[in-house]
Order: sequence, then C-alpha cells, then structure tokens
Amino acid sequence: MNIWGSGPFENEHAAAFVQEVVADGPAAVQEAFEVVLDPDVDFVEAEEGQRALAAAGVLAAALGGDTSAVIDAGLRAWIAEADHTELAPLRSLAAEALKRVLGPNSELPELWEDSGGAEAWYADSERLRSVLGG
Repeated sequence: MNIWGSGPFENEHAAAFVQEVVADGPAAVQEAFEVVLDPDVDFVEAEEGQRALAAAGVLAAALGGDTSAVIDAGLRAWIAEADHTELAPLRSLAAEALKRVLGPNSELPELWEDSGGAEAWYADSERLRSVLGG
C-alpha cells in the first residue's frame, strides 16, 4: 500500500481517482461508492476502499465547503464549479460505503492496524463520516 498520509487523498489510488472525478464528475463519485456496496462483494479490497474514502472526501469537501484536505488543484477547481445538487443525494450512499470500508470485511482496517498508523487513519475517516452524517 503506497500511502503518503492518513487522509482520504493521500495514497496512489486516491490520486488516480481524483483525475477520474475531474474528468467524469459526480458519476465517478457515485461509482466508487457503488463498487464497495455491491452485494456480490464479500470483502472490500484496499484499492476499492481507498477510492471510496477519496469519493467521500470529495463529497465532504463539496457539500461542507472545506477543501483544506484536497491536495489536487484540479480537484479544488472542480469542487468550486461542481453542481452540488447532483452531489447532495450521494450523502446516504457515502455513509453506507464508509461503514463498509471501515468494517470487518474490508482490507484497509487490517492494513492500517499492521502499519501502526491506524489511530490517525480512523480519526480522518471518522471525520468524513461526521461531515457526511454517517
């Protein structure tokens, strides 16, 4: 797992996902949530979990107005111009996706526990849940 920090945008999968959001808009955010919520998925792999956390970070920044965690200038510009009426309905989907990513059938909590950075990661993830009402 190539990470730079515990925040939702601080890993290679999130960095790639950010470019998808800038190109594809709300559809990319929704798809990231739907992948981890697919009933046929028994275990959330790290990459899908990181993408869902990044999608939650995008949604939280757009709906909450705080872009301080957004490290990509292109994404900050996209958030400033985004149609928030398209994003607002994704809030409940985000809450469910975060619950799944942080749950027992997800690889990310295991990897963070093994890395020793779990406390900071959980704090950042719980902040997202709080902002999104999850």
